[in-house]
Amino acid sequence: MKELLRRARDIAELLRKKDEVKVVTHVDADGITSGAIALESLRRMGVETDITFVKNLDANVLDDIADENVFVWFTDLGSGALDLIIEKDVECVITDHHVPPRCHYRYQLNPHDFGYDGTYELSGATTTYLVAKNLGFNYDLVSIAIVGAVGDLQDSREGRLLGLNRKILEEAVQGRFVEVVRDLRLFGKQTRPVYKMLEYTFDPYLPGISGNEKGAVEFLESLGIPLKDGDLWRRWIDLTPEEKRTIVSELVKVCIEAGMPINLIKRLVGETYILLREEEGTELRDAMEFSTLLNATARYGHCDIGLRVCLGDRGEAFRRARSLLRNHRRNLSEGLRLVDEIGIVELENIQFFHAGNGILDTIVGIVAGMCFCKANLNKPIVAFAYSDEGVKVSARATQRLVERGVHLAKAIKVAAERVGGQGGGHSIAAGATIPRGAEEEFLRELDRIIGEQINGKR
Repeated sequence: MKELLRRARDIAELLRKKDEVKVVTHVDADGITSGAIALESLRRMGVETDITFVKNLDANVLDDIADENVFVWFTDLGSGALDLIIEKDVECVITDHHVPPRCHYRYQLNPHDFGYDGTYELSGATTTYLVAKNLGFNYDLVSIAIVGAVGDLQDSREGRLLGLNRKILEEAVQGRFVEVVRDLRLFGKQTRPVYKMLEYTFDPYLPGISGNEKGAVEFLESLGIPLKDGDLWRRWIDLTPEEKRTIVSELVKVCIEAGMPINLIKRLVGETYILLREEEGTELRDAMEFSTLLNATARYGHCDIGLRVCLGDRGEAFRRARSLLRNHRRNLSEGLRLVDEIGIVELENIQFFHAGNGILDTIVGIVAGMCFCKANLNKPIVAFAYSDEGVKVSARATQRLVERGVHLAKAIKVAAERVGGQGGGHSIAAGATIPRGAEEEFLRELDRIIGEQINGKR
């Protein structure tokens, strides 16, 4: 840890010497929060700066960046393209958590270089925060860092933040920016009527309730839980502690009776992170809801709106982000219905579905993860969707598969490069872009590699 923190200070010292810095970051919740932290910390120092959002760093993108001839701060990306960055002679610092290539870079802060797992122990946002807090009094940015970590599902394995994320969380709690509450880990606790919160929960899938408004209403009525208080729909935050305990206990029973694996059932309850300086009853109060809001802006090409929300815009940007979120949830529901129609195909070691143009390439990975409720938990799930660049590949695994040897980032990278594409990510979640028509060959290669990983040959 000392070496990692020393690297963070070294990067901060280099940034202090620059009059102009361009921030380049990723297009998801972790990327938006990472970019916001970097941008705001530079602005506070009086550094001239702007920000660019990119899906990935390929040769064309890096050529454009190199042509600007400006010092760059890559956040939540850069490590996977380090060789290319060096080749293009882009002067930069990197704060990233994705699996890096073998070569180390003096001004890269990446948990993997210091023996930590970037899948669970440090996200792009929390990595970037470690540098930002060495640039000045930026401790208030810790809330956004926690939102980024939650948005990257860093708390998904054990229902709480781990590793260096937890150290940063402790700072947030001590500074009275964040409160840790053990609670139901579902989206919508702050903002939705309870029955709607349950109806729109697909991760984990609640049998007879998820996607079923009538089922959700009847579930609550059977427990004697009033849906309304006068004319107002009751939200989770409006319920009494006893009512909450009753609902949680019954949800566990429903899942057990449906034969759901215990690891999925455990995901119902865990730590939730309340942002104390945000208004109660809004999406910004809960880190999970905040991150989902940001993902909604990113998935539909409006990262700038998410960025403005992170930087404090509670007017127009917040209203537009909420509108995008409503659209996002509808698209996820439609995506799940499409998968039900086309089905999931099983190979020897993996399973997949091809959405074509039926699911946006920016959300197909989310849909893939949600499909584990109805898929084979013993095989990683791979999803395809057409994109402007070719075919977007998104792969998801379970923690149990990772413990058996599966490392999706390594497997995806090799399989994608074999067919003329590129990919990367984490052990439990990874993605790639490959040429159209290469899906069958890609699947054969990926199926073979995953089989070798499970059997200990790779």
